[in-house]
Amino acid sequence: MTDADIESTRAPLIEHLIELRSRLIKAVLAFIVMFMISFYFAKEIYNLLVVPFEHAAGPDAKLIYTAPQEFFFTQIKVAMFTAFFASCPVIFSQIYAFVAPGLYKHERMAFAPYLVATPIFFALGAMLVYFVVTPNLLHFFLAMQQSKEPGRAQIELLPRVSEYMSLIMTLIFAFGVTFQLPVVLTLLGRIGIIDSAFLKEKRRYAIVLVFIVAAVLTPPDIFSQFALAIPALLLYELSIISVGMIEKSRAKEKTEVDGSGADD
Repeated sequence: MTDADIESTRAPLIEHLIELRSRLIKAVLAFIVMFMISFYFAKEIYNLLVVPFEHAAGPDAKLIYTAPQEFFFTQIKVAMFTAFFASCPVIFSQIYAFVAPGLYKHERMAFAPYLVATPIFFALGAMLVYFVVTPNLLHFFLAMQQSKEPGRAQIELLPRVSEYMSLIMTLIFAFGVTFQLPVVLTLLGRIGIIDSAFLKEKRRYAIVLVFIVAAVLTPPDIFSQFALAIPALLLYELSIISVGMIEKSRAKEKTEVDGSGADD
């Protein structure tokens, strides 16, 4: 390879690195801006996240913090958590803008819907946590309280603000990631790595894996594990249907192309 060839190869690489740096800077700036906005409204966002606990505990719901700085750092975590998801559209768009020039037109058309589906399915998982899982989970924990009686000490649940935030963040993240299952499997089916027959054949292994993931990602209680595992299994079945529809569409297109070729 001559020096001219090396220079011609190096030039596109440098251009790609410059563009990558530009995309990363834009993504980081989007996160910083959203963090500043989120931190300004951190208390309001936290109060919104506390609503499931208020529904479960009733009008006397109370959370505590046991260190002077605890609630302040909890608000920082809330702001970072919110900023990450609020800036995801910008981050994803920058990733797509960097990758898209290297894709064919039909590949870009096939990839674009998944950028839309990803936040939608994550939001569905978060809504399930907010409206169904967390209230029922807290009802279960609150039912373990013990009133003061002769010979029995009073045992009352007083969650710390940081621990409650960690619980709901963990649940939202776990359900949001798990709800990406049909997005990932459908994308793999579209590019030909897997097919519906493979998914059906590996169903029993998927069931075991789903329950293992649910046990790892959720708090150590049966309700949370089943609340995550059952929707995940339903999403797995949805993925089989989705991949099957892609295969039928692909077969139909191939038949049409073969038919037009035969007519010619």
